[in-house]
Amino acid sequence: MHVTIQEKIKSPATFTTYIDLAQEKLGGKTLLASDDFFAEKENLLKPGRGIFIADKYTDRGKWMDGWESRRKRVPGYDWCIIKLATSGLIKGFDIDTHYFLGNHPPFASVDACCWDNDPATEFLQSEKANWVEILPKSPLDAGSQNFFEIKNNERWTHLRLNIYPDGGVARLKVYGDVVKDWTKIKNNETIDLAAAINGAKAIACNDMFFSSKDNLIMPGRGVNMGDGWETKRNRTPNNKDWLILRLAHEGFIKKIVVDTCHFKGNYPDRCSIEGLAYPLSLSQKEGEESEQMTDASLKWVSILPQVKLQANHEHFFEKEIENAGPFTHVRLNIFPDGGVSRLRLFGNITSPHPLSKGEGLKK
Repeated sequence: MHVTIQEKIKSPATFTTYIDLAQEKLGGKTLLASDDFFAEKENLLKPGRGIFIADKYTDRGKWMDGWESRRKRVPGYDWCIIKLATSGLIKGFDIDTHYFLGNHPPFASVDACCWDNDPATEFLQSEKANWVEILPKSPLDAGSQNFFEIKNNERWTHLRLNIYPDGGVARLKVYGDVVKDWTKIKNNETIDLAAAINGAKAIACNDMFFSSKDNLIMPGRGVNMGDGWETKRNRTPNNKDWLILRLAHEGFIKKIVVDTCHFKGNYPDRCSIEGLAYPLSLSQKEGEESEQMTDASLKWVSILPQVKLQANHEHFFEKEIENAGPFTHVRLNIFPDGGVSRLRLFGNITSPHPLSKGEGLKK
């Protein structure tokens, strides 16, 4: 296997088209750490960059919003094993030492392995796990986001973050693309084609002033009003805001759920959904899909005609569906503006499309 590692990069912009495969919200978990005496390993995968409370202490010392090991007085280094929310191709890391100033690790590395059978932590600590170094020992700056771009064609399910020799890391972000083995999904099996955990992706939107388009396809119901997609107030007559999703797999849409959870005085008055069957390409470059999907010449097909919405409510649509597909992309339109917490598109997949057999399933 050939793995190419680039130098540390200065901007997170490189990773804006990817999902954080390790995030707690999606289902990522910290399984085991060599030491988390000062601050729990579970903090690593929480949202944001972490906070600092000057006067907060525990019986073990200063409270810190991250993973922090004690000062090592013997040779070696500390490590934390992480299970990704889903198997995927890793494109980059953000090893964030936010608020860790006199106690950050000078260096870090990352190993990865691929085990779909959810092995025991004892196995993951052994040589049988076949850990592969994908980020060599690299310098970290204190109180900073440390971005590293990774280039490889393998898929991974677990990571081991190593810090040298000890110290604290606020957050770990693992940017990449979901890789799902669609050969295990039957054509008549119902699946959420719009779920991020299955590989769906928010490609583009015309506005996300208050909250990100990526929230729309996260698991569960929104935890608050910020955990959804919300556009700014628009006073233009007959305004329509929109968001385009690439489905996890080309498929037929049989049931739709539009959830306005927590959106009470700012939910859209109406919504509609359109679909498109578009050829997918393994060689497509990042950013090209967004341009292609926003081309005015595309012929979108009505899936769900305009329907009224209610505040803070799950809306279910089946009989209202005008065209089940098959589709590769959908466009959610909201009238005139507002916020939607989640979108679910339940249906069946077609025969595997080319992206289902991509390089991500080599291992």
